[in-house]
Amino acid sequence: MTTQRLHARGCPCCAGEARSLYAAAQERRLFLGLLALASVAPLAACGDSSKPAASTTPVEITQGTSCELDGMLLKDYPGPKGQIHFADAEQPLFYCDTMEVLNTLIVPEQIRKVNAVYVQDMGQTDWDHPQGAWIDARTALYVHGSSRKGSMGPTFASFSQEADAQKFIQEYGGTLVRMSDITADMVDLRGGANLDKRM
Repeated sequence: MTTQRLHARGCPCCAGEARSLYAAAQERRLFLGLLALASVAPLAACGDSSKPAASTTPVEITQGTSCELDGMLLKDYPGPKGQIHFADAEQPLFYCDTMEVLNTLIVPEQIRKVNAVYVQDMGQTDWDHPQGAWIDARTALYVHGSSRKGSMGPTFASFSQEADAQKFIQEYGGTLVRMSDITADMVDLRGGANLDKRM
């Protein structure tokens, strides 16, 4: 009978040797497995650190900056503009009117994590040609229902200081509100089209 057949039948004289070989093979597999796991962690860490986190600093509007919803060039229209920095996007999305920004946040078509959102402080910039003056939209003060129009018609004037907002109300009317006061019907984007009798 060959040695192979003896091993296959479990030869008593070779049983100890077979167990030793089996244990050595198991230890080798375990060692290789641990080695593979150890090499994955540093590679994963390298992958994460090589991709820089998206900036949440406000980005200035240029001549070519267009609105995310309708493609309008922001520089061509009056009133406060906005930008939203979504967690899944490298660049912010711009909006030609605070009404659109607030609608996107309050009545979203899809839930997306927001890292930052800005509107312009109309106490610090010109209504007809707003530039810079970015403030956090979530802590801003808003004037709803004033006689001033934005790029889409009726809009929310945005401010960082209550004194500026009250001065605006005295001149143009409206009501002072915070974002928590704003409801879905107040940011209905169909309003402009519904009110335009020519359409």
